[in-house]
Amino acid sequence: MLLEIPEPYDFTLSTVRFRDFGSDRATVWHEGGLHRVVAGREVRVRAAPGGVEVEPWSEEAAAEVARLLGLAFDLAGFRVFAAEEPVLSGIAQRLSGFRPTLNPRPFEALVVAITSQQISLRAAAAIRANLVERFGVRHEHAWEFPTRERLARVRPSELLVLGFSGRKAEYVLELAQSDLDLDGLATLPDDAVIERITAVRGLGRWTADWYLARHLARPSAWPAGDLGVRKAVSTFYAAGRPLSIEEVRSMGERFAPFQNLSAQFLLAGARMAG
Repeated sequence: MLLEIPEPYDFTLSTVRFRDFGSDRATVWHEGGLHRVVAGREVRVRAAPGGVEVEPWSEEAAAEVARLLGLAFDLAGFRVFAAEEPVLSGIAQRLSGFRPTLNPRPFEALVVAITSQQISLRAAAAIRANLVERFGVRHEHAWEFPTRERLARVRPSELLVLGFSGRKAEYVLELAQSDLDLDGLATLPDDAVIERITAVRGLGRWTADWYLARHLARPSAWPAGDLGVRKAVSTFYAAGRPLSIEEVRSMGERFAPFQNLSAQFLLAGARMAG
């Protein structure tokens, strides 16, 4: 069945990260479509006129795919905003049809953030693939991401052999064993989400900002501490001059109320330019 997505929408362009940065086995690009396991069944998502085809269809699968493909974002409003911003206007035109993806599940989103700290996204995906294959549930092309309860029972040594550093192994297991109310985070304002996440050992402001941006799709999320965002802002707004986290954070206001989408488009624009 068809999951409708507002035009313009380019499925291949919007899902490029799942090819460029490698698969972590939980989200798999295979023969022109994306595969994920939802409620115990592998779901295939592929481009179709007016949106994407989701098979097998269920309301739960449709809701997760809608989240994954970024339907929570106000792209129409962003395009109106970007048309008046000299730099973003050109990027948005070149990326017509681009809709950033999200990580649809809260625990998975935080584990993704932990594994991505201070290493390349490709290396992080490879380490996560080891984790998913070892502790997840395999289906035909994709694996179900390990549950919080499953990882809470794992020993640090079991993650070390998968490529985790000692610190990251501790952080993942402490997150799994913590009392952080992941479902409750979605009901809180941004500042409170940051406060709750950073109270957990190993989860800093960078993790909290990306959780707001790529899981909760909060419009004002602005990951100023991310090296990629800093480089993109430097490229497009500072003629390549290195910028501090404080400088980039202070620039966020110019993109209000679309800081999140601005960051996503600047990153995508920088990758295209590179």
